[in-house]
This record gives sequence, C-alpha cells and structure tokens, in this order.
Amino acid sequence: MTQPFHSLLSFTACAAVSLALTACSKDAPTPQTPEKPTVVDTIHVEEVTYRAGDVALKGFLAYDKSVQGPRPGVLVVHEWWGHNDYSRRRARMLAKLGYTALAVDMYGDGKQAGHPDDAKKFMMEVVSNMPAGVARFAAAKKLLEEHATTNPAKTAAIGYCFGGAVVLHMARIGMDLDAVASFHGSLATTVPAVPGAVKAKIAVYHGGADPLVPQAHVDAFKKEMDGAGASYEFVAYPGAKHAFTNPDATANGKKFNFPALAYDADADAKSWAAAKAFLRKAFAAQ
Repeated sequence: MTQPFHSLLSFTACAAVSLALTACSKDAPTPQTPEKPTVVDTIHVEEVTYRAGDVALKGFLAYDKSVQGPRPGVLVVHEWWGHNDYSRRRARMLAKLGYTALAVDMYGDGKQAGHPDDAKKFMMEVVSNMPAGVARFAAAKKLLEEHATTNPAKTAAIGYCFGGAVVLHMARIGMDLDAVASFHGSLATTVPAVPGAVKAKIAVYHGGADPLVPQAHVDAFKKEMDGAGASYEFVAYPGAKHAFTNPDATANGKKFNFPALAYDADADAKSWAAAKAFLRKAFAAQ
C-alpha cells in the first residue's frame, strides 16, 4: 500500500529537524564544566634517623614549604603504643600551623606495640632508665633545632599519655624548652620539680574521668608546680577518659577489654584549640 503523503511529510519534517539539531550540536560550543579549585598541599614530610648512644631512633619531620624563614619547632612524643601514625598526624597538624614538627621515637628503631602488654614493656624500659630516655629526647631536640627551617631559640614539646609524662619530666628537670603540653599524661613522678628549676611554661589537658590519673595525682601535681614556682595551666574535661584525643581509643578499649580508654571528640577539639593558643602565646613571649 502506498504510504499516505501526510505520513511521508511528517517523517521528512522530523528528519529535517533531526539533521538541523545535529548540525547545530556540531557547530555549537560544548558547555564547559567549571574547574574545581586546585588544593596544593605544601606540607613536606620525611622520615629521619638519628641516634642516642648506640640506639638508632626513627623520627618523622613535617613543615610547611610555603612558610618563609625559620619558625618555632615542636617535638611530638608518642603514646605508649610507640611512634605510630597518630603521632605523625599530630606532627602534620603542627606543620599546618606554621611550625616545624618532629614526631620522636622514644623506644628505638621506630618500635610499635600491638598489644597493651608490649606497650607496657616498651614504656617501662624507658621509665626505668630515665637518663637514657632524656638522652633520646635531647637527641631529637638537637636534630629539630639544627634543621634549616627551625628557629633554635624557640622550641616546645607536646606529648600524649606516656608522651605527656615524658614532656613533663623534661620540664621538671629544667630542660631548655619554651613550653610543654601534656594530653592525658601521667602526672605522678619520682623526680619532683624543685623551686626555680622549671624553665618551660606548662599546660596539662586532663580527662576529668580518667581512672589512670586519680584526683590525688592531680592535687599532688598542682602542689608540686606551685611549690616550684612554675608557670602552668591545668584544664580538666569533665567525663573525658584516658586517651581522649585519639580516635582509635574507644576501639582499642573494646578490643583489649580496657574501658579506661575512650575517644571524646569534644575534649579532643577543645584541648587542641587550647594548645594552639598556649603555644602561640608561649612563643610570642620569647
């Protein structure tokens, strides 16, 4: 049967429109998708090896390449787990604030613990021989202060848990530091500060519900600092447990049946903001 004319006309018209649209699509410019802004990471990081006596220590250095001239240096002392990604992350955070940061190695050879039993063993090896521990800390301090990006006249240290106890010990014995900050660190000591010995300004960020640091230790610490004439601030975060700044703390607490460990996002954010202000003020005073 011959196809009706109007049908052929409709087909021809549709084809013509289709060809016209095709031609237009070839000639018309393709719409451009707006480019997303490029984020340039200017933080330089590197692994560094240094020594204290016959012990090889493996640290992690971080600084912002876009910052001009020497800037303050900050040592980061790890938890009892050892030199791991957490202490390195804190070093990066400090680098983003404009400091040169060195995540130190207090155990030697970058040793890390995968279980609390190992962590306790590694920690006690240092605690039972603090002269060696001081030498390791001093070696890291020397490396940091001699780095080309660092102003050697401005050095501070922060520490977490075991690391908090370490930096407080360095302040107690009069090490030449502008400031030290302890996050959920042990406060007890067998070497209390003596009047006039403490050179560093001290900040303590404490979990108010930390069962590993009882109120008696808090009271003794404050009495010790007052007696030594130290410049210090003490901030307790109600409800925060041990290791409250570490996002892995809650999982570790459950994994090892260690309920004293728990992350607290609010206390983490507040203590970091407080530490930033504390360091800024301490370095400005020099």
